[in-house]
Amino acid sequence: MANWLTGKVIEKIQWNERLFSLRIQCVLENFESGQFVRVALDIDGERVARPYSLVNTPDDDYLEIYFNIVEEGPLTPRLALLEVGDEIFVTDRANGFLTVSEIPACKNLWLLATGTGVGPFLSILKGEKVWQRFEKIVLGYSVRNLSELSYREQIAAIEKQHAQQFVFVPFITREKVEGAMAQRITACIEDGSFEQRAGVNIDENSHIMMCGNSAMLGSVTELLEKRGLRKHRRREPGHITTEKYH
Repeated sequence: MANWLTGKVIEKIQWNERLFSLRIQCVLENFESGQFVRVALDIDGERVARPYSLVNTPDDDYLEIYFNIVEEGPLTPRLALLEVGDEIFVTDRANGFLTVSEIPACKNLWLLATGTGVGPFLSILKGEKVWQRFEKIVLGYSVRNLSELSYREQIAAIEKQHAQQFVFVPFITREKVEGAMAQRITACIEDGSFEQRAGVNIDENSHIMMCGNSAMLGSVTELLEKRGLRKHRRREPGHITTEKYH
């Protein structure tokens, strides 16, 4: 049975009609950037919980989650209705292996996200550990339209701070936007345009972390395995890490 912490909403950000972030006042001990917690509300006498990656770093004095409304879902429509001061529950432990400490030695790190899957990577990129380990870090962030490309100011700040080390490649698949790739991540890996844009190759010197929809995770993994890359396991170090809760 989960042990629950009681938190309070201290800030609510609405990115568009269905995308939200909540900042929560809650003390969570000992988590790593890239991990997730379960977040819950009491609904009709039942505690309804779902896993969400943390966007904040361990050094922040709040927790932050990023989510989209699932219309038929029991929890996200209620989360979107919360306001500052409302109560919310968070598990007292974070979980997950989408962390820098789990990555074997390599030169380049690729972070591939669709939609709200960018959350754990923002936590990683705002920390210090990742910049000390890799020569080049590439964030590929795929959304359907520009209104879904959240956290642009934070990403721009990371670009400015780590200009020689960091490459941001946005993918916007249903709207033409200057500076963005117009196809899905999979297609841009297949035709080589992603690597050309990033200025670095996806090869045995790379580690690829992915978070997002299952179609992207599966299709990109298949493409990379054809190149001789393999899934990473603690007993068998590899090149590909994905988060299973999506």
